[in-house]
Amino acid sequence: MLIKVVLILAVAVVSLFMLRGHGARRQALRRLGLLAFAAVAVVSIIFPDLLTAVAQKINVGRGADLLLYVLIVVFFSYVASRYVRDRRADQRVTALARRLALSEAPPPRGALPAAGPEPQTGLAGGPTPEAP
Repeated sequence: MLIKVVLILAVAVVSLFMLRGHGARRQALRRLGLLAFAAVAVVSIIFPDLLTAVAQKINVGRGADLLLYVLIVVFFSYVASRYVRDRRADQRVTALARRLALSEAPPPRGALPAAGPEPQTGLAGGPTPEAP
């Protein structure tokens, strides 16, 4: 009985940690998926025979095996989505680095110098008086 309480508390703490913060940035589907996971985890902890019965109905030997298979699928989907997200971030960083390098690059040799600085103007739009 103690292990059930510990596992339920662990699922609850992880779920609350994942749900809090970031406010509107989190997508609604991610939150719903996490809540569904927490509900299924709590039910399978309280009624472990139910998971075994579901596993036997779909021709998997034990509930633990079914849980392992589901976790493998979830893990690989996480890795795949993380790879896509990291690749997009790398592409954005590369594009930004290129823009920065081009904007800070010195002019090529032999290029005509840019026109000199424009004369400064005072508040009324006329030339600024020279300092003595």
